[in-house]
Amino acid sequence: MRSLLFVPADGGRKLDKAMASGADAVIVDLEDSIAPERKTAARGLAAAFLREAAAQAARPRLIVRINGLQTGLADADLDAVIPGRPDAIMLPKAEGGTAVVHADAKLATREAIAGLPGGHVEIIALATETAQSLFLAGTYRGASARLTGLTWGAEDLSAELGALANRDADGSFLDPYRLARVLCLAGAAAAEAAAIDTVYVDFRNEAGLRRECEEARRDGFIGKLAIHPAQVAVINDVFTPKPDAIVRAQAIIDAFAAAPGAGTVGIGGVMYDRPHLVRARQVVARAGGGDR
Repeated sequence: MRSLLFVPADGGRKLDKAMASGADAVIVDLEDSIAPERKTAARGLAAAFLREAAAQAARPRLIVRINGLQTGLADADLDAVIPGRPDAIMLPKAEGGTAVVHADAKLATREAIAGLPGGHVEIIALATETAQSLFLAGTYRGASARLTGLTWGAEDLSAELGALANRDADGSFLDPYRLARVLCLAGAAAAEAAAIDTVYVDFRNEAGLRRECEEARRDGFIGKLAIHPAQVAVINDVFTPKPDAIVRAQAIIDAFAAAPGAGTVGIGGVMYDRPHLVRARQVVARAGGGDR
């Protein structure tokens, strides 16, 4: 998934626009974008949307951001939306692998009640929204086969830290949030899950969004969260491997295939070793190639 677009569960026509936006995934939000007095109504709207959207033959992946386990609202969220067959839930304010284990158990029960196959609903964890979560970013490995992605956030974290800002005057993240970003990236790699970059809130600033996407892709993130449909095209463009990158990657794969057991290969006067092969396979996989 390159682009994951947030939409409030009570967003009405915004949900339809999100489905047609070109995003790889639509995140139906029951958490931050829904006022406390609207939670019950939003659950019903989310459930109705999922029932209709999940039946579409060609559609983006459907993800529901539930309320955090600490809030006491997650059970009601799951009761409402799991019968709608979402592809995944996003678990906010996750604090390490234990939170994912807890969510896994809740999902297993509701899948059985709804007649869904075990493991149908995946988990994407928001791994850096509390101070405690930063110390637990390395504990996701092996927590659940459902865990397919980790992402991170700066807004809730900055509020918990008591910070006045999380970005500098140029729009770059300040040090505490750069640390959170790195911990998410490393935690995802350790857990063998996809690393997904956080939102870029200045949605009218296309140049800033592109720059942040390029930095994220450079560092190892495979996609980015979006808060507006206008961001989707830029995100998809940056996180889609370009033809020249695919050609280079396939050349590395082919060279190693032609030299079984080799630790290094030479192509055009440049030496490539096994880590280059791993990265080449990742590029081809993201492009839809057959070599994994």
